[in-house]
Amino acid sequence: MEYKGFILHHSRCPSINGKGFDFWVGLGGTIYAAPLLTDPEHIHICLEGNYGEPDEITQPQERQQQLFAAGKLILELAGRYQITPLLVEPHSKTCPGAFFPWNDLVIYPSDGYH
Repeated sequence: MEYKGFILHHSRCPSINGKGFDFWVGLGGTIYAAPLLTDPEHIHICLEGNYGEPDEITQPQERQQQLFAAGKLILELAGRYQITPLLVEPHSKTCPGAFFPWNDLVIYPSDGYH
């Protein structure tokens, strides 16, 4: 399959309901994979939490571990499926949410830094 990029969700997204994502990144960075990739165009990654509400954002250390794991996952999948890791899009205007820290999701493949 030729994927166009990645779609990020948060776990409180009403369209998720326990399905509709390919990888789940929990608080602290634990990653769970679905048995099959579900979308022929994008790889869907769901991050635990609700980044639509400022009060729902996790502790900074947990968020940092989660974003680090998500970035490493994106780099790994990009290499495996030969797609650019820089095409990461939100699922919708409200998902992963207005308070999602896009600037903290560091994906820089050229020197391996993350």
